[in-house]
Amino acid sequence: MIFYAPLLFFAILFVLAAFFIVKQQTAAIVERFGKFQSIRQSGLHLKIPVVDRIAGKLSLKIQQLDVIIETKTLDDVFVKLKVSVQYKVIKTKVYDAFYKLDYPQDQITSYVFDVVRAEVPKMRLDDVFVKKDDIAIAVKSELNDAMMEYGYDIIKTLVTDIDPDAQVKEAMNRINASEREKVAAQYEGDAQRILIVEKAKAEAESKRLQGQGIADQRREIARGLEESVEVLNKVGINSQEASALIVVTQHYDTLQSIGADTNSNLILLPNSPQAGSDMLNNMIASFTASNQIGEAMKKANENKESEE
Repeated sequence: MIFYAPLLFFAILFVLAAFFIVKQQTAAIVERFGKFQSIRQSGLHLKIPVVDRIAGKLSLKIQQLDVIIETKTLDDVFVKLKVSVQYKVIKTKVYDAFYKLDYPQDQITSYVFDVVRAEVPKMRLDDVFVKKDDIAIAVKSELNDAMMEYGYDIIKTLVTDIDPDAQVKEAMNRINASEREKVAAQYEGDAQRILIVEKAKAEAESKRLQGQGIADQRREIARGLEESVEVLNKVGINSQEASALIVVTQHYDTLQSIGADTNSNLILLPNSPQAGSDMLNNMIASFTASNQIGEAMKKANENKESEE
């Protein structure tokens, strides 16, 4: 039993070493005595221990490589571009991908540098931003032609960043800001002009309506005076006496309105003492006449009611 125990242990190790597992989306390259023997896909596999060995494994997933290139545009502006390359190993060309190319990332980077530095110097800086998709298409076309031979498929290339020199960006921002300020000033001027025009139209309309209101007011006042004179004429008061009565009435209405405000002051300045005395006598006479007219109108109304 002591003699067979080591043999049993080595036998178990031998059996375990004969089996190996390949993960999903992975390919394993098996060599026998240093020579390519087979390619194993995902799953459980068997190999001869010591004789066979796993030389390496390749991922069949889509991978991404970001390449940053600094180059110059047609208008002598240095710019940095970030190109993202998405690629994968072709499942049927695992042998070529493993044995023909040691460092695929370095190879892809070299081709990206070559294409970008050939295309961007033909463009101005503004065109680089506009035609970045054209640059990406050119890179993908060149890489596909070159990397297909080595078992790699280029899925997509993207120009994900364009970064000019800091001074150039600052100058571009100033130009953009100046253009926007110019447009803003134009809009502001248009707004002020429209405001002035509309204000003038509003003032003109206001004055027109105000004049129309004053005219209507004067017309109604004249019509009211006319009706008052007609009423007074019907009771035997002639037009001259009626006018005097209306003037006196308006005079006392004015005095009453002024007296209603405690903060108002009334100053009467006649041209001369005689003129002031005449004005006072006229006011007294007018007041007396108005009283007489009122008594006459009152008697006339009473007679009319008794006749009825």
